[in-house]
Amino acid sequence: MSVQENEAVMFSTRRVLAMVLRYWYLLRSSWPRILDLIYWPAVQMLMWGFLQLYLNQNSGFFNKAGGTFIGAVLLWDILFRGQLGFSISFLEEMYARNMGNLMMSPLRPVEFVTALMVMSIIRLAIGMVPVSLLAIAFFGFNLWGFGLALAAFFLNLILTSWAIGIFVAGLLLRNGLGAESLAWTFMFLFLPLTCVYYPVAVLPVWLQPVAWSLPPTYVFEGMRALLIDHVFRADLMIEAFAINVGLFAAGAVAFFMLLRSARRHGTLLQTGE
Repeated sequence: MSVQENEAVMFSTRRVLAMVLRYWYLLRSSWPRILDLIYWPAVQMLMWGFLQLYLNQNSGFFNKAGGTFIGAVLLWDILFRGQLGFSISFLEEMYARNMGNLMMSPLRPVEFVTALMVMSIIRLAIGMVPVSLLAIAFFGFNLWGFGLALAAFFLNLILTSWAIGIFVAGLLLRNGLGAESLAWTFMFLFLPLTCVYYPVAVLPVWLQPVAWSLPPTYVFEGMRALLIDHVFRADLMIEAFAINVGLFAAGAVAFFMLLRSARRHGTLLQTGE
């Protein structure tokens, strides 16, 4: 095998970084894009934060469960913005009709996906770090005070967001921008089932097994256990991670199958609606 062929087969960190730089330059050159990353998480955090202040003043239970709404909002934004950051960077290529060029370049699909995952973390950090500081300033809620629990929460939520993002990217490759709405709405299918703002026990008995099949459910239950009972449920985090591994693998397999189908049907060069 020649040197050129060997380089094409091996995973290239340089190609990943080149793609990350491409998306970073696009993001850095547009202040509205940066503002948008901060604006919506801040609005949600302030809205739910003020609601929780009102409930704290009028309900004994919420005095005990102080911070659960704000914590839920911030963790939900990690899940939603992680997937959205992945999908928006992917959509940049669809809008520019550049997908065919990328797939014909030495860039391997796994390198492309890795670059998108890196960009999702960058975009997430730009949006969530200022908002987490606002939560401290306005409501005295310190997300960073979760310590190692925050790392476990973040790992599980970002893995779920990437799994969904990879699957949605495959659907976009196969179906073009006609499926663009999935990038913005798919995660909201999980909102009622992952029990973001209420415990699993609130759901009907027949629906609870569905909720427990979704990794974020374990994270939000773990968050409430930490804030209400002051107990870190490592068992929930391990179960969530195990499910996430399977979910991520399924998302990756679906992506490569949809990519192969897109190549076979020629939809890589037909990215319109």
